[in-house]
Amino acid sequence: MGFLTDWGFNRQSWQGARGEYWVVAQALLLVGFALLPIYRPWPELEKAPAIYGVWAIAAVLGATASIFISKGLFDLGGNLTPLPHPKDSGQLVQKGVYKIVRHPLYSGLTLAAFGWAIYIGSLSHLLGAIALLGFFNAKATLEEDWLLQKFPDYASYRQRVKKLIPWLY
Repeated sequence: MGFLTDWGFNRQSWQGARGEYWVVAQALLLVGFALLPIYRPWPELEKAPAIYGVWAIAAVLGATASIFISKGLFDLGGNLTPLPHPKDSGQLVQKGVYKIVRHPLYSGLTLAAFGWAIYIGSLSHLLGAIALLGFFNAKATLEEDWLLQKFPDYASYRQRVKKLIPWLY
């Protein structure tokens, strides 16, 4: 289980010093989102011509999510950890997709959730996507406190680049 140690987990991990419980909560939220029942309060939308526009929006969100996640993983490289606490040997990444959003993995997962909710037209999934956005925003805030402590350049990076939604937030 060397990759767990590489990610920052250790024998004392479950004391929560590096945000281990956030990882558990994230896994539970993502599984919960996948298991949500589909609730469509507007079933007539499926028959309307507008459904193609809705699906196009969902496709754009899904494609953007795929780019953010894959590029975010690639750009992070060896700095990747599921923990909000940065790796001891980690470096501050400001290149690639990290030039347009500080947390592209969280953004990507959130965009994918919104895309899926829109594609299937489920109000329960839309609410689940909003919950994921709130969760990732809170996790990113905690992560940024640690990044500020570890990397002096993070303060200026944070002023230049938006947190979760490029150019907006």
